[in-house]
Amino acid sequence: MRQIVAVVRSRVQLSSPSLFKRIVARITYDRSIGFGLEHIGLATVKWPRIMALAVLAFSILCFSQIPKANVDGDLLRVYAHSGHYYDAYEKLSDTFGTFENDIYVLVNSPNLVDPDVIERVRNLAFDLELNDFAVGTMSPFTLRKPDGKGGSVPAVPEGMLTADEVAMSLADLQANDPMMRNLITPDLTGVVIIMFPNREAVLERGAKAMIADLRAAIAPYQSEDLTIDITGPPVWTTEMLNAAVDDQVKFTVYGFALGSIIALVALRSLFGALIVAATPFLAVMWSMGMILLFFGSFSFLTIIVTTLVLVISFAESMFFTFNWLAYWRDGMEPNKAVDATIKLVGPATALTMLVSIVSFASLSLTPGQGVREFSMAGAMGSFLLFACTMTFQPLLLKLALRLGFRAPPKTSLVLTAPLPVSWFLAKRFGRPIAIAAIVATGLLLIPYFLIQPRFSFEDFVAKGSTALTAAESIDEGVGGVAPLYVRVPLIEHDPNIGEVDYQRIRVVHQILEKELGQNKVISAASMTNYTDTGFTREEVLNAVGPFMRKRFVTEDGSQALVTGFMPTVIASNDLKALVTRVEAELHASGIPEAELGGFNILTTFATDDIVRGLQGDLTVSVLVNLALIGFAFQSFRVAAASAIPNLFPILGTEAWLWWSGSGLQLTTVIALTIAFGIAVDDTVHFLSHYLHGRREEKRSHEDAVKHTLLRIGGAIVATTIILCAGTAILVFAELPQVALFGSLFVITLALAVLGDLFILPALLMAGGKFFQPLGKIRVRTADHEATPDDPTGDTITGDGGTDGEAREPRPV
Repeated sequence: MRQIVAVVRSRVQLSSPSLFKRIVARITYDRSIGFGLEHIGLATVKWPRIMALAVLAFSILCFSQIPKANVDGDLLRVYAHSGHYYDAYEKLSDTFGTFENDIYVLVNSPNLVDPDVIERVRNLAFDLELNDFAVGTMSPFTLRKPDGKGGSVPAVPEGMLTADEVAMSLADLQANDPMMRNLITPDLTGVVIIMFPNREAVLERGAKAMIADLRAAIAPYQSEDLTIDITGPPVWTTEMLNAAVDDQVKFTVYGFALGSIIALVALRSLFGALIVAATPFLAVMWSMGMILLFFGSFSFLTIIVTTLVLVISFAESMFFTFNWLAYWRDGMEPNKAVDATIKLVGPATALTMLVSIVSFASLSLTPGQGVREFSMAGAMGSFLLFACTMTFQPLLLKLALRLGFRAPPKTSLVLTAPLPVSWFLAKRFGRPIAIAAIVATGLLLIPYFLIQPRFSFEDFVAKGSTALTAAESIDEGVGGVAPLYVRVPLIEHDPNIGEVDYQRIRVVHQILEKELGQNKVISAASMTNYTDTGFTREEVLNAVGPFMRKRFVTEDGSQALVTGFMPTVIASNDLKALVTRVEAELHASGIPEAELGGFNILTTFATDDIVRGLQGDLTVSVLVNLALIGFAFQSFRVAAASAIPNLFPILGTEAWLWWSGSGLQLTTVIALTIAFGIAVDDTVHFLSHYLHGRREEKRSHEDAVKHTLLRIGGAIVATTIILCAGTAILVFAELPQVALFGSLFVITLALAVLGDLFILPALLMAGGKFFQPLGKIRVRTADHEATPDDPTGDTITGDGGTDGEAREPRPV
């Protein structure tokens, strides 16, 4: 027994080091540059029926989710859990409720003081108060004044007979009542009715249904002398939602059509173009299905993922098809060419997928629910499009061959025209171009450190928004619809506000009024016209009703609210400066614990924090991805070669943003981060083909650069055109943020193709001896030994190797 134990122990001791070495070798160099993920494609050609069933089953699951597709129009979802300003806003909303979800109805008439007209407006106000979606309204007709006997009377009396009576009544309110100053225009031609939505009804039936119901209620009152518009955050977000859905439909349809047309031009074959387009279509369906399954709906950010998946899938599908056709035209049997393409393109596609995942994943380092969801959805979409390329596309190509598909003519000259120029410049002027590229990239780091975040609410509202126009009209005529809140902790805890607390509220009120202007602030301290005539604060607060009372002071008297109304559209720098001044005055006045809040403050400051975080994420993404590429190829020289072509487009785009004064915005940094991940795609494919030429085809350094450029240059041009054309559609989006995303994406990718076609070859040629040593990756990327079945190709084994493949690195 002891002898058996000793033998087992000795074998374990002998095998442990070798096992450890094998594990280390598998992780480091005994693998492909795609870390073996191309085995998904190899499994597809080895067990086509099983994989076809798996593809079918997964497709059914994803397609079953599509009927549930919807877009969540809540902008707070983007900023949820993003830090201090979101927490402050949430606390403010829970304590007081806010004006952020209110509907503003702007009523204008040149004859507003006509008794008949004012009664029609009164009836409209009462109809809105009785609306199923309303829990209350505030207007000159619902407001009541203390009557001096412990009760109250209507602020605008009923049954007035002359225009002078109406004018006197409205003028008195406009001049003396703090709330009516924000609801009646100075020239007495317009009033604002605020409707407080029923949250439960809105959640149950949706904001879109509420807006439609309100428009139907307003329609009978519209006339030549009475114009009515509605505005407010629910209307803005509904317009944004409609624009987002319309944009997505257009992007999917037009992007798919453009990609197909470009593929048709590139391949000069209708059947070939359909083959190229089928994989992106399925990848989009897979991504949509999984996003809906995991998140329940799209957000304003995750909806962009489907467009990205569409254009990236088109690019990968083109690379796969171009290489397959190249093998076929070289004489390889077409079914065998599919297998060889998986081995050649699969590892590079896997590596680009990993780079994209790292780019998306880096975004999750910045807090904020919307950013995290976008990060997760993008990473998931990157893997799904890779899986689709490695499973569905090989099956489709082999099916096409069985149906009699013939190889189309050679690639269109439009795509190959730049290649001779690129090679001439790289060979003749490689060193000057390389030096210029390195210097230019270094100089572009200056704007990278100088550019500042910027936010404007206008960028989030659909173009031509009537609701925004109405909001700006309210800004000009009365208080405004963009509240700024100051939460004031009270000392006496008196629900009717004692004298000490009143003075605290009054100080805050005056500080805010100094910044925003007279009649732009309401609080318990603004009711002096009533208290000065003998009414108690309790009588005044009771007169406004229990719903509005809660917006002045909490039930336990522990906190008060001071509300100021800013312009709807205000530059982020101006708002930040305003907040800084108010906070400084509050500290100087001895009320440092007072806290500012509001949706505009949340979006401006949280966007600033998120953008700075995302800029850091971009830096992390670049460094990690360059390290990943170096590790994948087991060569720091390869990482160095990829650095300049991929940094140049990102830094160049940021320099343009800095020079144009656009600044960094939320979608700006997301666009740059994701564009970097996609720009790396062409670089990885280029370097993979270059090293394949050096290792397997035994080409010289110069010949490998030239052969790679001429072999896949057309695919790089085609994929860049597809990516640019697909995302260029975003430029015409209704939402300015989405349009900006598309513009930057196109600029970055246009610069990226310059980097891959002109800078990268020049760097390789200028490097000369520097790039002579190769990495230690042992697994070959494609096989070329002849077999009896196919004199132009060889056999691919199930383990991803080749029959008779040498496992040790070969000297070059």
